[in-house]
Amino acid sequence: MRIIQIIDSLEAGGAERMAINYANGLTVKVEFSGLVTTRKEGPLLSQLDERVDYLFLNKRNSFDLKALLRLRWFVVRNKVTIVHAHSTSFFIAFLLKLVCPSVKILWHDHYGESEFLNMRATLMFKIILPFFNGVISVNQKLKYWSERKIGFKNTIYLPNFSSKEKGIEAVTFLKGIEGKRIVCLANLRLQKNHFLLLKVANRIRETHPDWTFHLVGKDFEDDYSAEIKRLVVEYDLKEMVFVYGSKNDIQNILKQATICILTSQSEGLPVALLEYGRAKKPVVVTDVGEMPAVIQNGKNGFIVPKKEELFYAALVELIVDENLRRDFGEVIYNAVLNNYSEEGIIKQYLNWLQKIDK
Repeated sequence: MRIIQIIDSLEAGGAERMAINYANGLTVKVEFSGLVTTRKEGPLLSQLDERVDYLFLNKRNSFDLKALLRLRWFVVRNKVTIVHAHSTSFFIAFLLKLVCPSVKILWHDHYGESEFLNMRATLMFKIILPFFNGVISVNQKLKYWSERKIGFKNTIYLPNFSSKEKGIEAVTFLKGIEGKRIVCLANLRLQKNHFLLLKVANRIRETHPDWTFHLVGKDFEDDYSAEIKRLVVEYDLKEMVFVYGSKNDIQNILKQATICILTSQSEGLPVALLEYGRAKKPVVVTDVGEMPAVIQNGKNGFIVPKKEELFYAALVELIVDENLRRDFGEVIYNAVLNNYSEEGIIKQYLNWLQKIDK
């Protein structure tokens, strides 16, 4: 097989990390593995394996003919047979199919608001998806949506997986007291629900004021970001909640963490959760997306409804019990290693592709 991944940017996000992970993981499994970035490069480019053929299109708009022809040239020159489009890059894959009909195209649906699928538009997908040969969903709700709402049958659920960083210098040093740091890896987007995090932090300030919260993820400097920063001031959390922006040295950051959290109101299967597991960190997360498939409440972490009191209570339980933190960390590490490994997911992926690439 000769496969390329397509992604709109290489900013630090879940879909972007998965495009990199697939491209890197396939280098030793198929004849050719490539990666195409359409609109913007970013910090994750440093994580791309040198064996992956790379192309940046610098696409200016949805119907950029020059970018489309460059993509077609790349596909033809490298005799690509399968194009794996992640997230919103499905549209350029569709256009490629029109000018290069022999190629097989896949769409990897990373939609993060799977708790609100009833609000998702369907018309465009019903028009475009018949040109695709397969759809990969990052959780079961998205698979169901693709099959029932769109009527697309060749859909597979493949969980996300994490991979080791390579050659990343440890440059981020978290503030606060060692052994009392709570880390949240999440871009500053509405679905990540940092407002719940701040409410919980405000309560922790009253009971455990020496613990600190560390928000790591891209700051889009929009209204949502401004509201987070306003609330930090309003709740008097300036010495307790720290915002770092997008960072590359995630494993270094997680080494400094004591507890890791996600307060999301909607998710697929967040790569951040898998990274927490690989780092053996105890977690408190909300009961959304595929997180219940990873976290067994009270056994390898706490998974709670999106309610301030319940999240706070679970977090305090970890704060006061060092042995529980250690035990949870060991168990979640084994769960991630056994069920969300690169080797296992890539094997499922290639077995599925065998039926498509005929």
